[in-house]
Amino acid sequence: MNTATRLGAYGAGLALVFGGAFVAADAGVPQSTVSNWTNEAKGHDMDSTTGGHGGHDASTPAQTSAAVPGVTSAHGGYLLMPVAAPAEADRAGDLSFRILDADGQALTSFATSHERLLHLIVVRTDGTEFRHVHPTMDADGTWSLPWQWSEAGTYRIYADFVPDTDETRETITLTRTVEVAGQFTPATPEATNTATVDGYTVDLTGQVTAGSSSELTFTVSKDGKPVTNLEPYLGAFGHLVALRDGDLAFLHVHPEGDEPTQGDTAGPDVGFVAELPTAGRYLLYLDFQVDGKVHSAPFVVDTTATATDEAGHADSTHANNETPADPKPDTDADPGAESGDGHGH
Repeated sequence: MNTATRLGAYGAGLALVFGGAFVAADAGVPQSTVSNWTNEAKGHDMDSTTGGHGGHDASTPAQTSAAVPGVTSAHGGYLLMPVAAPAEADRAGDLSFRILDADGQALTSFATSHERLLHLIVVRTDGTEFRHVHPTMDADGTWSLPWQWSEAGTYRIYADFVPDTDETRETITLTRTVEVAGQFTPATPEATNTATVDGYTVDLTGQVTAGSSSELTFTVSKDGKPVTNLEPYLGAFGHLVALRDGDLAFLHVHPEGDEPTQGDTAGPDVGFVAELPTAGRYLLYLDFQVDGKVHSAPFVVDTTATATDEAGHADSTHANNETPADPKPDTDADPGAESGDGHGH
């Protein structure tokens, strides 16, 4: 199938929506489950580590009360245990963790979602050092992969998975914070709709309105020429992760519609429909694959208008970024990227 045609049809179906099913851990987890988790934590020997820019506050009460995923370690009867990882930058080691179920037992049954049993997203709280990797699970339910931090700082770890249960399968996103010792200077995210990564330039066009669907198109080029050989990766031509600046609420979605098959290519455009819950600033990370290598392009977008505002004051909506800013410099490749089973920026 002609890839440009496929992409056009395919991209139109991409949806990016902040989940509304999230509930706070204390509200969604029975006390007996919390007790099980507490007892398990006491007996578990993993090392424990814990842990913006303000946009315009123009959201409606309904939007600000909407639940979003990826802001706590517990949800839906599942708990992300403390994450063990090297304590300082430039020290090689492993990153590992377990996920407990409502009985306090390690979860070992996961459904395949986008070609993997679990997606792990790691990002420093200033929005830099983004990685999307895929650890492996041991028989006892411990997930791990070789790990080395390139920079000190406070990091958010997101485990994104679908439990393989008889009940309705729901995507769960749990998060923990890890502190990495050492001096560092936090970055300040600056709005940008152009990113350069590994020699590729990615331009983002589209306007973002809080509380309604917004079309976003990412155009990939290299050396001034459009890239038309984007390859399927994890069942899609592009993945988009969005973090809300301020609380780093998590959005990890994949295209809807028919998945591309092996050998299909597409480009240079990858389209999404974004529905961001509140006004303000968002950190976006587009993953795409060319010649078997995955690249991650970072963006920072702003939105101030809400759907309600737009209805009454159409001119109040402004594009994510009218003036491109310098993209952040590339960072060193992470271990997962080198293995071909993950990528970072």
